[in-house]
Parts: sequence; structure tokens; C-alpha cells
Amino acid sequence: MSIIDFAKKQFIDVIQYTEDDDTTLSWRYPMDDFEIQNGAILVVRESQLAIFVNEGVVADTFGPGTYKLTTQTLPVLTNLKNWDKLFDSPFKSDVYFFNTRLKLDRKWGTSSPVVIRDREFGMVRLRAYGAYSYHLSDASLFHKKIAGTLPLYSSEQLEGQLRNIIVTHISDVLAESGMSFVDMAGNQKKFGDILSSKVSLLFEGYGIKLDNFLLQSISLPEELQEKFDNKIAVNMMGGMQAYTQFQTAEAIPLAAQNEGGLASLAAGLGVGFNVGNQIAETLKTSAINGENNKQPSFVNSDEILGLLEKLHSLSEKGVISKDEFDAKKAELLKKLM
Repeated sequence: MSIIDFAKKQFIDVIQYTEDDDTTLSWRYPMDDFEIQNGAILVVRESQLAIFVNEGVVADTFGPGTYKLTTQTLPVLTNLKNWDKLFDSPFKSDVYFFNTRLKLDRKWGTSSPVVIRDREFGMVRLRAYGAYSYHLSDASLFHKKIAGTLPLYSSEQLEGQLRNIIVTHISDVLAESGMSFVDMAGNQKKFGDILSSKVSLLFEGYGIKLDNFLLQSISLPEELQEKFDNKIAVNMMGGMQAYTQFQTAEAIPLAAQNEGGLASLAAGLGVGFNVGNQIAETLKTSAINGENNKQPSFVNSDEILGLLEKLHSLSEKGVISKDEFDAKKAELLKKLM
């Protein structure tokens, strides 16, 4: 090399990276025609890692600190370059810096419902969403598996893959649990912990540490949620028969305003439910005609008391008069004697 060519060479005395954003995960130091001098200084700040890569092979890794680059501080690179003594000439090597700061409040969720087999409802579709946080923990592994030789790699490029990993394993975790949707919704923390353990192992394979994971909601699609709410209402009312009685009482004020309304209501509710026919017929004769027709026979006292409760509700709503209620009450109470 001539003296003129040597003079044109540019040498690096200090290698460092000053971050100016929170999205960069990996950044390659711009070498171009630069060369690193023996004794140059490497500065790795807190929340950073740095690695030297020689001809595509990851060599030495550095945590936070200030280092004078010699064969003592670059043992792997020294071996790769076959330096048997202190190198006294500049050399070239790729240097990558990595951001290890904690990435907080990253969101994940199912873009479409996940289908599972529920022991109570059969095949159901579930949605789930939550949040997680992570940080880059293994620069060498992240470089090999994810960032590669890209001059810049950001968190936006990574997090789509991380979300896919989470969502992919939701159906496995929910299916393996053997629990119904009701039990799942009541054990969100438990499922979150199980899902976190599975996801954490996969993250580690990329050099990523999962620091926190939350499963914030497990829900049904809107159309299924409505059916689920109806099932809850039936159970809360004590079964389908009691639920039918309740629906009858709620519908009678509207039905009574239309000609033939009570008859239609009785026909609709009475299919498969004998009690529905009994209630509708009794209310029809009391509220519309005021006649004392022969009452239908009741199976037990609970049905009579239930009917009294509905009649009292109709009386308070003005569908039947107080006198009509009192008369019907006295007649029904005789059946309890």
C-alpha cells in the first residue's frame, strides 16, 4: 500500500450507538471503507448489547461498558482471524448494536374467532385479547434467527410475528384445558399463565425474553353471546318452565292491547309447555271477560303460588283490577287448603 493510499484510509477510534428512538432493536454500525484500529474504544450503553461479526460468523459479544479493543477483549475474533499476537494493523468487522430496553404494553388479540369444542355448548367460537411486554435478551441468537444482516431491524417488524405466536397457541391451551367457556371466563389468570409458559419458550428461541403476559378477556362473538345470555337467564329463573312463566307475564300487557292477543300468546307459549297454556287461559278469562270459567287443574302448589305472583304483577300494571285480583286470589287459595 502506498503512502498516499494509506493516508486516504479512514480509521475508527470510537464505536458507539446513541439511540434516538424506542423502536430500533438492531442497528449495524456503518463501516463502509472504515477500518477499526488496534486499541479503538467500544462504548456500549445501558440497555444495549453489541456483537462483532466476522465474515458472517458471530464472534464476541459485549454488554454495557467501555472496552479497549485488543486481542484480550476480542478473543473469538482473534481466533477467527488467526491473530497469534497483538494485531498492529487496522481490521474490518461488522459491529451490531442491540436495544435491550423493555417494550411495554404490547397488544395482542384474535383477528378472527378461534373454534374450540365446549363440553356444554358444543362447537363454539371464542375471541381473546390481552397485553404483553418483552425485551431482547440474547443478541447473538436474535442476530442469527431474526435480524440477520439487515442494517436496521425495528420492533414493528418483530411484533407481528410475536402476536401470531400467541394467537396460534390460544386454541391449543383452551382445547387442552377441557373446561367449558363459563369456567374459562372465570379462570382467565390461570389460562394466561399456561399460555405465557408456552409462548415464553418460543420467544426464547428468538433471543426474546417475555417479561409479562396478560389474558384480559375471553368472549363469544356477538351473536353467540346473545344466546349465551338467554341460557343464563333460563338457569337463573329456575329452568325453562319458570322462564316461560316469566316471559308470559312480561308479554301479557302488550298482548292485552291487541284483539286476540292473549289467545295468540297462549298458543305460542303453550307448545310443549302445559303451564303456559294454563296461565294464558286463566289470565284471558280474568283480564278480558271477567268471567269465572272453570280453572285448569294445577299439578302442585308451586304453580298456584307462581300464578298468584304473576296476577299480582298484572294488577300492579293495571291490566286487571284489584277486585279481579282479589277474587282470583281467593279462588286459587282455596285450592291450597
